[in-house]
Amino acid sequence: MASMLPQPGWTLSDYAGRMLCRASFTPNNRVTSGVPVTSPIAVGHPRFFARTGPHPLSVVAMSAGCAAPAQELLVSGLASLEAAQPDQISFLGDPRQVAVLERTRAGAVLVSPEMQDRVPGGSVALVTADTVVSWTRVAALFHPMPCVNPGIHSSAVVAEGAMIDPTAEICAQAVIGAQAEIGPRCRIGAGAVIDDGVVLGPDCRIGSHASVSHALLGARVYVYPGARIGQEGFGFAISEQGFVSTPQLGGVILEDDVEVGANTTIDRGSLRETVIGAGTRIDNLVQIAHNVRIGRHCAIAAQVGISGSVEISDSVVIGGQAGVAEHVRIGPKSRVGAQSGVMSVIDAGAVVVGSPARAAREVFREIATLKKLARR
Repeated sequence: MASMLPQPGWTLSDYAGRMLCRASFTPNNRVTSGVPVTSPIAVGHPRFFARTGPHPLSVVAMSAGCAAPAQELLVSGLASLEAAQPDQISFLGDPRQVAVLERTRAGAVLVSPEMQDRVPGGSVALVTADTVVSWTRVAALFHPMPCVNPGIHSSAVVAEGAMIDPTAEICAQAVIGAQAEIGPRCRIGAGAVIDDGVVLGPDCRIGSHASVSHALLGARVYVYPGARIGQEGFGFAISEQGFVSTPQLGGVILEDDVEVGANTTIDRGSLRETVIGAGTRIDNLVQIAHNVRIGRHCAIAAQVGISGSVEISDSVVIGGQAGVAEHVRIGPKSRVGAQSGVMSVIDAGAVVVGSPARAAREVFREIATLKKLARR
């Protein structure tokens, strides 16, 4: 372990780079009646999550974006405030849990400036402006994303003309189409299909049994298992003889750092591309129709349905099971409540709920008035 202690002049990237692929699994759990039993203290089940460490507290603080403490401590892992031991780190995400903080045995705790005086004497306070963000970074230090194992599995099918970077991993029974391009350090999961001509930028991860067609993906795009990207949209004309399918001649663009949840579907455009902006996160079971354009850093929760040609600006949040009618525009930094029905333009910064979606204050005022009338 001594060789992995940070050396003079090392940056966090230097240290993390040396630790990243040394993460190990330790499936040494007891088994009772066929069910593995592990300590309730540990965070990150060792059967499923590789881990690194222990790490010096100075490195943990650096990863969290905190000032390096004077105390020396080797931190073995993560735990909740209630269960943490003196060699573990925890955090206070909810100020209402301050009583739990005051009783914690954690060796170190991530806290806001307002809460640092409530940390017990046996714990080191790591002060940060955003404890949740810092905790996320520390969790990634102890449980980094598994490394890609370069190579093409013997059961994978790779078409002639496909270009696969030698650092990419193609798992069992994956299919790579003609003229597809798989960038450096990409991982294509078992049974996934990358269709003809698809381009994946560096560090993309395609989950098992996902399919990607008619699409260009940027860097660090993560498509979760079972997602469908680039299939034909729900486009047709109605004639006297019935429906006539309209050719869908566009594609899909997923910009850098987009995540697409499990079993989500994103239709390709009909005349232009369907675009998902950089940094946007899409939950499981979301339907995005043809020609939709979603801005940067949006968050779309599960079971949302977005109709064709909708335009969603940057930093929009849409709650679960909301629906958006076709050709609607949603302004930047607006919020759409769960199960809302958006049928008209939403202004920038607006907060709307209900169906049809209206200003949240207006809806809640009406609900309060109805309650008063009901009591008479």
